[in-house]
Amino acid sequence: MHHSRLSTFVIDCKVGDLDAAARFWSAALGRKLAPVDEDSPTYRELVAKPEEPMLLIQQVEHDSRIHLDIEADDLDAELERLEALGAKRIAYVKRWWVVEAPTGQRFCIVRPQRGPLEGRANVWDGEGR
Repeated sequence: MHHSRLSTFVIDCKVGDLDAAARFWSAALGRKLAPVDEDSPTYRELVAKPEEPMLLIQQVEHDSRIHLDIEADDLDAELERLEALGAKRIAYVKRWWVVEAPTGQRFCIVRPQRGPLEGRANVWDGEGR
């Protein structure tokens, strides 16, 4: 048994000035910028309410787009569950899986971002339900 839930909307920005991109999205979405995490220089976070998904601005080399992250307490079990639904694994990067939905969108499976998931997420048994 494992747990998972929608974690984050990530706004991928192919830009030279990540801070300018973050200021734009902060103003556009009416969300304050969180303090910069010096350990994650290619990310900026917009403050979201506790019940909302996280909002990240990410500096990327590929075309700009928006993707989502699913947080799971067992990344491999979540990958297997999603593959059984038709998803395709693309790559393991640092600490997360990049996956492609059968409809073509790419997304990531990440470790829990805001504490334990038990009691706050979907519960999946070995049968994927």
